[in-house]
Amino acid sequence: MIMNDLLLSAIKASLEAGDAILNVYDSGDFGIEKKEDASPLTRADKNAHTVICDVLKSTDYPVLSEEGKSIAYAERSKWDYFWMVDPLDGTKEFVKRNGEFTVNIALIHQQRSILGVIYVPVTKTLYFAAQGIGCFKFQINESVADNLDGILLQSVKLPIEIPHKKFTVVASRSHLSEETEMFIDGLKTKHKDLDFLSSGSSIKLCLVAEGSADVYPRFAPTMEWDTAAGQAICEIAGKQVIDYTTNKQLLYNKENLLNNWFIVQ
Repeated sequence: MIMNDLLLSAIKASLEAGDAILNVYDSGDFGIEKKEDASPLTRADKNAHTVICDVLKSTDYPVLSEEGKSIAYAERSKWDYFWMVDPLDGTKEFVKRNGEFTVNIALIHQQRSILGVIYVPVTKTLYFAAQGIGCFKFQINESVADNLDGILLQSVKLPIEIPHKKFTVVASRSHLSEETEMFIDGLKTKHKDLDFLSSGSSIKLCLVAEGSADVYPRFAPTMEWDTAAGQAICEIAGKQVIDYTTNKQLLYNKENLLNNWFIVQ
């Protein structure tokens, strides 16, 4: 499949997953369970996973999803292309009902994220990017086109120039570590007039990609499916997602799917 078709499939999957998530969100019956790491799992996570896998199966690429079955490294290390999916990123924000949760879908090729879609169901905001196409933000309306050209016509290319903006740092609403606070304190000495944004889920990467924030430091654990879509969006918008350990871009499909600390700028 060509990149346009793959991007359209990912957009369609994200929007349908967003509808499935909102059905649970609006019902108030979350069906909350605890995973092995004590993090919450809801009916919305499961339903969104099913919807995404159903849409993406037409691409013939395998799916590695946070809510899918564990796939041995011996098998997935042979994958040239695959989808990296977090059906509901920000489950804690979902449970808190603050609206700051997303659907994350990325296409990985040889350890690099080359296509990303992030959808914020509550605000109906879609961020999407693909190599050779560009990076865009789209406010979903009732007449969403069923083709990529139609969606692009209604979208805003990222990043957006924001005049007279103070240097702005964005950080996690639920996972602000001591190391992150120290990093932000260092920025305050360099930038006397500093703005601070706090947000949940992968929205933070989108804020850097669009230009609303200048830096997002993450000195706390994340998994590959938390960052893959956002990394494609940021990099195609001209930003960087730097592994704090290697000082190079974050890579994917490692044997251990846990990310190192990173900085987005």
